[in-house]
This record gives sequence, C-alpha cells and structure tokens, in this order.
Amino acid sequence: MSKLVTIGIPTYNRADGFLRQALESVLAQTYQNLEIIVSDNCSCDNTEEIVRQYDDPRVKYIRHEVNIGPLKNSNFCLNEAKGEYFLQLHDDDAIDPDFIETCMKAERASPNVGVIRTGVRVVDANGNVLHTHQNIVDGPLLKNFFLAWFENKTSWYLCNTVFQTRGLQEGGGFHSKRHHVSDGVAIVYMAHKFGRTDVEDVKASFRKHSEEITFSVTVKDWCLDYHALLDQMCAATNNDKDVRKSGAIFFSKMNYHRANAIVPSIKRVLTFFMIYRLFHYSYPPDAYILPPVLWHALRSIKRMGAK
Repeated sequence: MSKLVTIGIPTYNRADGFLRQALESVLAQTYQNLEIIVSDNCSCDNTEEIVRQYDDPRVKYIRHEVNIGPLKNSNFCLNEAKGEYFLQLHDDDAIDPDFIETCMKAERASPNVGVIRTGVRVVDANGNVLHTHQNIVDGPLLKNFFLAWFENKTSWYLCNTVFQTRGLQEGGGFHSKRHHVSDGVAIVYMAHKFGRTDVEDVKASFRKHSEEITFSVTVKDWCLDYHALLDQMCAATNNDKDVRKSGAIFFSKMNYHRANAIVPSIKRVLTFFMIYRLFHYSYPPDAYILPPVLWHALRSIKRMGAK
C-alpha cells in the first residue's frame, strides 16, 4: 500500500489571490493517498467558502479563532500531519500533477529518507516563468548539497521539498533565529540526520510577487538568520572550509543586493558595513551604490585582519 503523504497549506487572506490555484494543484495529484490540511490563520475574507467548494474527503479545513502568526501556522500544519511524509505548500505556490508521485517513487529507492527534493521554477504573479532551476547535486555528500546551492545548481524552497514527517516533528519543526529561514534550517537538519534523495526534474512552482512576506523582512534579520544557518551547515560538515567560504560569499552577496535598495543612503552604507562584519566579504562599487572610498576602507580592514 502506498504511504500517506500530508500536504499542509497555511493560509491567510488569500481567497482572492492564489489559494485556489495552490489547492487545485494539490487536488490534481496523480498520487492519491493524500491528507490535505488547510490551516486558516483567522482570515477576514471568504477563505472558508473557497475551500468548502472542493468536495474532497481528503481536505481538512481548520480555522484559528485568532491569528497565531505565519510560523506557528506552518508548524500547526506539521503537527497535525498523519502522513509518513509532509509537504508544506504556501498558499501562493503550486506543484505539478506528478510531483508527489515522483517524490514517492524516489523515496522507494531510499526508504525513510529525511528529505526528497525536485527542481523548481520561479514564476511571477501572472504565472510567467522567471527562472527554472533543476536540482543538480554532485553526489550524496552533504558538503556537495550545500555547495550546489551556493553555486546555483539547486534552489531551496519549501514547495519543492518533501520531509519525513516524524523526524521533522521530533526536530522541532520549522524555526530559525529570526524566524525567516526556517525552511533552510529544516532542510539542513533533516538532510544531515536522515539523508536526502534528489530528483533533477522541475516539478514545483515558487511564486514571486509584491505580497510575499520576504519583502517585509529587514536586511538585518536576513543577515542574522543566514549567518546562523551557515554556522549550522558548517557544523553539519565538520567545519568544512569550502562550505564556510562559499556560504559566506553566497549569503553576503544576497544581502548586499537587498541592502542596495535601502533609502536613505546613510542607512544603506551602515547596512553594507553590518553585512561585511558578519560575512567578511565585500563587492565592487559598480555593482552596489557605495562610495569607492568606503569599499577601499572595507578592503583595507579585510587585509589587516588577514595578517
């Protein structure tokens, strides 16, 4: 008999947005043994009406009487899960019809694995494909998995990641230092403790749009979360120097890009220095709007620290 897979959809006020598309992508799965939990975080729109329109016994709708926050709502889905495997699908993302079937076929070759991952496409609000990322990792080593992310050979999102339910529950679910990279923390923990299985094909869609929680998070919070995540990755690989160096470059570049949009300029400059202090990598002024004299100062500090 096929294993039960739980798909959790934490949602809030997305009835007029992408909730219907997310739910329909789940109901269209060729893999039938599913439990679908829609956890409504006290929405004030007609979310319940939308969900109730789908007459499918696999769908379990739960409404919270008060808003418990997005992270607690995500962990609520996980803790309610009865399936042996668990997918957390945000209410603006979607999966291909054969996503679960593909993942569970891969799981049969590596039973009880901690993480099963596929490739992913990034789409805009209209469904247009912005980027496509296959899941290409050079072998089973955890180090190679991390380096593949840093080298843009794979992309880490929840929509293309299936977890072993019990292991993730016992590991504390989704959490991180500033509550913004809980997906990465979970992936590192589960891959380290239980191993992973990679599917190269693209089977899920992550949606990038103006209402993403991502855009409301400060650069400082991103930096602190990514710094803690990098420490976790290094600990999992016995402080591998390649992981530390490549991760520091990767995360600092991501955060310099975010900081470059900060106005006014003095706050942007201070944020650049904060990023440098955490990751010890700088980038040229033609890529980021910062007076050259300050980049020279950063490089001088770096050279002094290397002596």
